[in-house]
Amino acid sequence: MKIAVAQLNPILGDLAGNVERMLLDAQRAADQRSSLLVTPELSICGYPPEDLLFRHDFRRACAEALLNMASKVSAISILVGHPQLVEGQLYNAVSLLENGQIVGTYLKQKLPNYQVFDEARYFSAGHQPFVFQHHGLKIGVLICEDVWFPEPVAATKAAGADLIVVPNASPYDFQKLNVRYDVVRARVAESGLPILYAHMTGGQDELLFDGASFAINDDGSVGYQEREFEETLGFVDFADGKFSGAIHAPLSLEASVYRALVVALRDYVNKNNFPGVLLGLSGGVDSALVLAIAVDALGAERVQTLMMPYEYTSQISLDDARDMARIQSVKYSEMSIKPMVDAYAASLAESFKGRKIDAAEENIQARVRGTLLMALSNKFGSMVVTTGNKSEMAVGYSTLYGDMAGGYAILKDVAKTLVYKLCHWRNQQSRVIPDRVISRPPSAELRPDQKDQDSLPDYAMLDQIVELFMEQDRSPTEIVALGFSQDDVDRVTKLLKINEYKRRQSPVGAKITRRGFGKDWRYPITSKYNPI
Repeated sequence: MKIAVAQLNPILGDLAGNVERMLLDAQRAADQRSSLLVTPELSICGYPPEDLLFRHDFRRACAEALLNMASKVSAISILVGHPQLVEGQLYNAVSLLENGQIVGTYLKQKLPNYQVFDEARYFSAGHQPFVFQHHGLKIGVLICEDVWFPEPVAATKAAGADLIVVPNASPYDFQKLNVRYDVVRARVAESGLPILYAHMTGGQDELLFDGASFAINDDGSVGYQEREFEETLGFVDFADGKFSGAIHAPLSLEASVYRALVVALRDYVNKNNFPGVLLGLSGGVDSALVLAIAVDALGAERVQTLMMPYEYTSQISLDDARDMARIQSVKYSEMSIKPMVDAYAASLAESFKGRKIDAAEENIQARVRGTLLMALSNKFGSMVVTTGNKSEMAVGYSTLYGDMAGGYAILKDVAKTLVYKLCHWRNQQSRVIPDRVISRPPSAELRPDQKDQDSLPDYAMLDQIVELFMEQDRSPTEIVALGFSQDDVDRVTKLLKINEYKRRQSPVGAKITRRGFGKDWRYPITSKYNPI
């Protein structure tokens, strides 16, 4: 038996378009003599549909799309994911389509309600296994979270399954593929059944789906491994109790994250019909990485850059910004912000009289730059991509309504230390970032001779504390016990706490770690709890 895996990148809510792509894959699969096509979780509507699931018209449209798709299936069997209303309860379902009909439906049993997941808000849990006959085999079906628990797999085996296929929409982080391998191998070892894991790909707002569909045989070996972050139709044979198919080596950490960011920006821009992107090119390392990602995602013709120098902008920054724009052949312009900043300063002179120059004046510079970028965005339609990274977002080293202004924060979940690694990796593929952009100390250039480390702890240390506190929920006491100084831990965790109000107003951004500042970070702004 040959099984086709539709590693789809659906567009959420484009029901007709998603059905059309699945039917095209079904025809291609049948032409390759496959008898079964497996599509991802909720492939009819896209994942996650969130509060669209509360709408009766959306549910009805999904049901109609499923019936329409079923009516056009003839030469192959298809497993398709969709929401299913049963006696007033909504379920996350997969149906088997054969010969113009829906011949059976499985209802997801385990509903994730942690991190970015909120499925208990929308769905009821199913309770019955689903096993169907196909080419002399009994094939069991589970959905995503089901395979993370022993009970659904055991029930499927008890129902007579010879193998299990699992349609998925499992959000990406750069450690997730190894975790999936461990989980599926555990279920295979417990049940003795080989398992095919069929996964979604592409970007949906802040979430990413990395594809990388795979199959684990009953001896724990990998029988099939699809490419990461690629919409493709894969094929895997099942014979003599084992899967066999193409095996593509997993990407390195840097390659995986960089590819994830490219896909995230590409899909956000294209699925929301923006003509292109616009970014402030400062000559610094963060905007350099964002420029490279934008060009790789969209092509140089859809990327516009603006350098906005002030009296503190170094000649090195100007030269490097011009060089990067030239290397990557993007539209580049310069607009001095001095007249505008000076006008603000004159207007505020009386109010600021007798007070020292401080962050207020620095933030005016950032806010003028944000205003110019947004004005160009409004006039020409390109979306502003912000350039702040996770380290800066964590400790508030960013300006509300200034460098935080924009439509998508592509580095929102990328720590500063990882920014440097990604820049080095990208330059190894082809040089797009001048070496001194990476090697010189980072600076916001908002005052004379400014360096980030004048105001912040060393990034290598800061990023470790942020990861421990924010991603792993370690207490300050536990972090200090790991060897960090009490002063550094207190300082970083305090900054994390007091800058939540800024993060709530930041653009959506791609999630690439275990926990990002988005759907899976829900800390109150107003709170007297102080763990320091």
